[in-house]
Amino acid sequence: MPVFDTKKIAVVLGDSPVRLWGLSSAERLERQLQHASIDVWHDSLAALPADAVVMMLRADYLYDSRVIKGLAKAQQVLLEVESGGGKMVPVAAQVGAGQAGAVGELLCGRGSGNIPAEIVRVTVVQMAQGFDAALLKLDTPFVLPISRETRGVLEQLLFFGSYKGITDLVTKWLWPVPAQWATRLCVGLRISPNQVTALSLVLAILAGVLFARGEFGWGLLAGWIMTFLDTVDGKLARVTVTSSRLGNIFDHGIDLIHPPFWYLAWGIGLASNPAMAATLPLHLLYWAIFAGYIGGRLCEGAFQLWIASFSMFTWRPVDSYFRLIVARRNPNMIMLSASLALGRPDLGLVAVAGWTVLSTAVLLLRLLMAARAKMRPEGVRSWLTEIGLTVDERALAVRAFTRIQPAENKV
Repeated sequence: MPVFDTKKIAVVLGDSPVRLWGLSSAERLERQLQHASIDVWHDSLAALPADAVVMMLRADYLYDSRVIKGLAKAQQVLLEVESGGGKMVPVAAQVGAGQAGAVGELLCGRGSGNIPAEIVRVTVVQMAQGFDAALLKLDTPFVLPISRETRGVLEQLLFFGSYKGITDLVTKWLWPVPAQWATRLCVGLRISPNQVTALSLVLAILAGVLFARGEFGWGLLAGWIMTFLDTVDGKLARVTVTSSRLGNIFDHGIDLIHPPFWYLAWGIGLASNPAMAATLPLHLLYWAIFAGYIGGRLCEGAFQLWIASFSMFTWRPVDSYFRLIVARRNPNMIMLSASLALGRPDLGLVAVAGWTVLSTAVLLLRLLMAARAKMRPEGVRSWLTEIGLTVDERALAVRAFTRIQPAENKV
């Protein structure tokens, strides 16, 4: 559907007494609408500019941000969701200012049920797609009623919806439950995502200093706490709708820069032990780690720059599985931790260097294969967009990396 060029205004109708992750429904909607670059007029359809495009949303429903963004791009639509008994209930609309009054009455349950012929009734799946390229995930967009009884379920939905679908094995399977506890604590204490990120930066520096001093155990403790907080800050930002461009740059900049310097510091710590320094080709290991790390990142960037707009880890299922263990910080931290537990921290650095080079070789191979595939008629598409078509909904990869149900399991 075409996009309006006139002024866009959003009106939030009503409110809900239930707060989700510390936010009232009106507060959440206002933040979501601001992210969609829409001015907000709360609870009033009066004195609207005649040429305005008006988005109206009921505050007693929780909206997936993708639905709001889809609605913002549509025109003359009435969004309906299914309630108990299969009845379709109107929950949102985007119409011209002249129609806002009548449609607003309908959304508030006071209208006759009739709408102008030019307004199209739409559903959630028509307003938003399930594939989220930014979070490397596929799940079902939602618009759900808010109540005290469903508060826990809705907060769970928001939290796990904030998680990347394709990530490393630690972030995917170890951190979710404690990260949810920490996120709830931060909400209660009114700690902002950027404050969490700032603490993670301090810990990243502290870990590097401790590694360089040869205090590997304390360094690993600081490092693991930092990796945990790196999960918490993003989830906190998404469930409270406080993500910002500056915050993303702050967070991702730290993530991008610090890992190879941790390994360099680990090597410096090893060099303080004459016995280990004499047997380790430290300069060769440093070159392997830095060249491999930069090369791997360049492969990922080249894929998105020249091959496709999505991450190379969402190309085929094998790429998603490889992302679990590719030589990024958390898998490498496992190797360093294991080597220290075995009393051979030198082998940990060797393992990191070797796995970094091997991982980059695999990424380069996949990049070349993708370049070749792009020249074919079918092109390069993410497997997440082919579920139910060329990818079986019952496949292990679907269960492992998405939050959708096979058709036979849907109610």
